Amino acid sequence: MRIPACIWLCPEDRTRLERLVADRNTSRKVVWRSRIVLLSAEGHGTMAIMRRSGTSKPTVWRWQARYLEAGVDGLLRDKSRPPGTPPLDPAIKALVLTKTMRETPPDATHWSVRSMARAVGISHTSVQNIWRAHGLKPHLVDSFKVSNDPAFAEKVADVVGLYLDPPDKAVVFSVDEKSQIQALDRTQPGLPMKKGRAGTMTHDYKRNGTTTLFAALNVLDGKVIGQCMKRHRHQEFIRFLNRIDRQTLPYLDIHLIIDNYAAHKTPEVKRWLKKHPRFHIHFTPTSASWLNMIERFFAEITRKRIRRGAFKSVAELEQAIYDYLAKHNQNPVPFVWTATAKAILKKTARAKQTLETVKAGTKC
Repeated sequence: MRIPACIWLCPEDRTRLERLVADRNTSRKVVWRSRIVLLSAEGHGTMAIMRRSGTSKPTVWRWQARYLEAGVDGLLRDKSRPPGTPPLDPAIKALVLTKTMRETPPDATHWSVRSMARAVGISHTSVQNIWRAHGLKPHLVDSFKVSNDPAFAEKVADVVGLYLDPPDKAVVFSVDEKSQIQALDRTQPGLPMKKGRAGTMTHDYKRNGTTTLFAALNVLDGKVIGQCMKRHRHQEFIRFLNRIDRQTLPYLDIHLIIDNYAAHKTPEVKRWLKKHPRFHIHFTPTSASWLNMIERFFAEITRKRIRRGAFKSVAELEQAIYDYLAKHNQNPVPFVWTATAKAILKKTARAKQTLETVKAGTKC
């Protein structure tokens, strides 16, 4: 039979244990450990301690022994235990990282946790832990393209300068077209969302025509001038420039940040700009649409209003777009550009250097 533990508390330990029990911030497990020791010191038997602390017999014995071994401090921490499975060999981790970043499986374009686990001979959860620890996500891919514009640095400095330090007595617009917006209607009504189930919509759809949204984002206050048109030629672009001209105070210069789309550079557009000297055009570098802030607005209107909408006609689609613009302009929130031209050029230089290294490795 087990010999009951004989516990005697010195005044300091008793005071400390009583404070732990009384303190509302003490964790629950420390409270019942302290109670076990206090009840033991008062001479209560094991069965009485079990009833009053709400614990099992082995638990009472364990923490009595822990106090006799390590004092009050021993009650405040769990005893460390050896892991149930031995830690992975660093060489195995290095192999997983090497294969993830430099190789592809023979039957796929990227690794999954299970295909990597089979290739290396470890569990898929171990692969997940390794990838998570090193921030690797093979199932995701980001798109990019490094601009080869010979005037890249000058154009970046020009556009970013307008964002970070706009000129006085002028308004800066980020301008572009969102072309071929489809008026899609679903073949069946969707089911509403309910507890435990997302809303539904059919995978197939009916095409009811397209429209193009011309938009000019005021960089300072976030308001958007928008106009839907059937096409996006230079004729429509000039009509939109006239709209910007009418809706902007006449004493302000107008700076437009636009991309290199051919319709923005036709002789007709150039003649129009000569007749309107307060308009100043700033072209983004080629293959650098991310530098045009209006793209961020296009992403918002697509996500919030267009992608999951159902439109029976182009007119219905255009009305939805105009409604969104009206709501947006009632309480506009400008996008804040933070990256400096120097930081962008430095990052681009690193990307070009990496690309050259990859090309050189491929040739070898």
